Amino acid sequence: MTTDAVLQLSDVWQSFASGERRLDVLRGVELSLKPGELTGLIGPSGSGKSTLLHVAGLLERPDKGEVLVNGKPALKLSDKERTYIRRTQLGFVYQFHHLLPELNAIDNIAAPLMLNGEPRAKARRRAAELLAMMGLEKRDHHRPGQLSGGEQQRVAIARSLANRPRALIADEPTGNLDPSTSSRVFKALHDIARQEGVAVLVATHNLELSALMDRVLTLENGRLVPAPRSETADSV
Repeated sequence: MTTDAVLQLSDVWQSFASGERRLDVLRGVELSLKPGELTGLIGPSGSGKSTLLHVAGLLERPDKGEVLVNGKPALKLSDKERTYIRRTQLGFVYQFHHLLPELNAIDNIAAPLMLNGEPRAKARRRAAELLAMMGLEKRDHHRPGQLSGGEQQRVAIARSLANRPRALIADEPTGNLDPSTSSRVFKALHDIARQEGVAVLVATHNLELSALMDRVLTLENGRLVPAPRSETADSV
């Protein structure tokens, strides 16, 4: 096992019922994510990308295998303990931002910190720092309805990093954006991951963004295999 990895999947298997058969979606998946590393995850619809992300994020238990967070096995922990790890060690970004419409940008980002017991002033300082990293310091008091789609998604990324997670799991984070906005949002994610030293796992169909990633993996027949750079640009 890789000792400096912050998030690892070891021999992970997952299957689902399909009529009278069992369909193996994950077949002995091995994955290690290091600090500051961006890993792309690609594969056709139905290949199991979301299942892999749910297992990696401790949202779903696999049939077999282990998930290690900072080198420590997590699957046998209680629901309460796994929830604590998700709140403090892992960040999540989805295709839709799920921002709270009644809160402005800075308070949307500060909310997870306050839920974890941080004083409001300290939480808002951290939120302001993240907004500045995202180039949105002048939009701090705007509510989601006053922000563009790309701005809303950058706020969502900042919110996912508020608690200083070790790993960030992103499921089609630019899937609802036009190509130009997608590039800006992903560049912001790339830069902040580098600055914060966060390991990032991104499931995406936008393979033009793969040039910003350290590596791209394909989920193929339930296993992860490297995606050759020469092929990704033609695989959208």
